[in-house]
Amino acid sequence: MRHPAMLAAAFLCLAAPALAEGDAVAGKSVFRKCAPCHSTEPVNRVGPTLAGIVGRPVASIADYGYSAAMTSFADGGRIWNEALIAEYLMSPKAMVPGTRMTFAGLKKIEDIANLIAYLKAPARH
Repeated sequence: MRHPAMLAAAFLCLAAPALAEGDAVAGKSVFRKCAPCHSTEPVNRVGPTLAGIVGRPVASIADYGYSAAMTSFADGGRIWNEALIAEYLMSPKAMVPGTRMTFAGLKKIEDIANLIAYLKAPARH
């Protein structure tokens, strides 16, 4: 079995051009997998709002109760940039052991790129 960190590194090397070229319209369809727990409006659900996630500090929504694992992951001032979001979406539990997020992750690089493109400007799509 491959090590998750190695897979993430390989993904990031391969996905860099795709992340810049994601299709936000297709990303809206991918977001349906996220919508049961997350919103692109400034409203928390089971999970925190994803409105403005790209460029936002990790675990920074004031009125959301993050898990200890996610709060610890945020230590040091991590920012949800495209690369970090992409790595997280591959396997949330591998990246943040102990997270309450039950989503297994997205396996297709194209889906991740499209979802990130959508999250950058959901109101336009």
